[in-house]
Amino acid sequence: MPARYLLSWLLTAALLLCPSWATAADLVPVPPLKARVTDLTGTLSAAQRQALERQLAEFERRRGTQIAVLLVPTTVPETIEQYSIRVVDEWKLGRKGIDDGLLLLVAVNDRRLRIEVGYGLEGVVPDAIANRIIEEYIVPYFRAGEYAAGIQAGLQRLMGLIEGEPLPPPRSASRDRASDNLLPFLLFAFFIFSGLFSRLLGRLLGAAVTGGVMGALFLLLVGSLRAAIVVALLAFVLTLATGGRVYGVVPGGFPGGRGGFGGGGGGFGGGGASGRW
Repeated sequence: MPARYLLSWLLTAALLLCPSWATAADLVPVPPLKARVTDLTGTLSAAQRQALERQLAEFERRRGTQIAVLLVPTTVPETIEQYSIRVVDEWKLGRKGIDDGLLLLVAVNDRRLRIEVGYGLEGVVPDAIANRIIEEYIVPYFRAGEYAAGIQAGLQRLMGLIEGEPLPPPRSASRDRASDNLLPFLLFAFFIFSGLFSRLLGRLLGAAVTGGVMGALFLLLVGSLRAAIVVALLAFVLTLATGGRVYGVVPGGFPGGRGGFGGGGGGFGGGGASGRW
């Protein structure tokens, strides 16, 4: 939905463009890789964790693909995409030359999750399919507080895809399609207004006008006053911080790392999807 997507994108862009807001000391540390299922939140019971661990170990033994699950309280001040890349960079999931690592990351307090896909699995689990797994199979359980069931459902679908089983037809084939089409237009408008008003009116006034225009445009197209106010404030802050020089900034596509449970050396390139509940 545009309100959710644009808010997420503006927050991501603000963090990317203003790295001074978060120093290295503020970042959530990546835990050492000691198991396929790592829960730093106490969300899963010991029995649930062990059952998932056995399932993933058996799948790796049978197929070779290495899948890990990580639950953390939060990734703030980073986005879940930024933190996820740091995790796969350090954990090195996947076999070298095959690049078949996969990470399911859950930030419980942030109510966000991500599927990070290695290079070798991007054709099997493309971004759109990863998003469907999140929205259709994991999020409904998470919203009901059934985290173990949601993780299990997501893993079952991911492992099925890797073994050649297609997903069934989407449950809502055209859900939110018209709303989703607004996002590129809103992002394009932000780029144009930010650069134009900053050059014509100066940084402060240009940022204020950009925020006002984006808030009004968002309200007109989406109809949410609260979200429009947040968008206006974010557009103001982002434009003020960058002076309108935001061209070339795009969400997603973070550079990937290498992988492997035992130093396998697989590769990641930012493929996957994120969601929230």
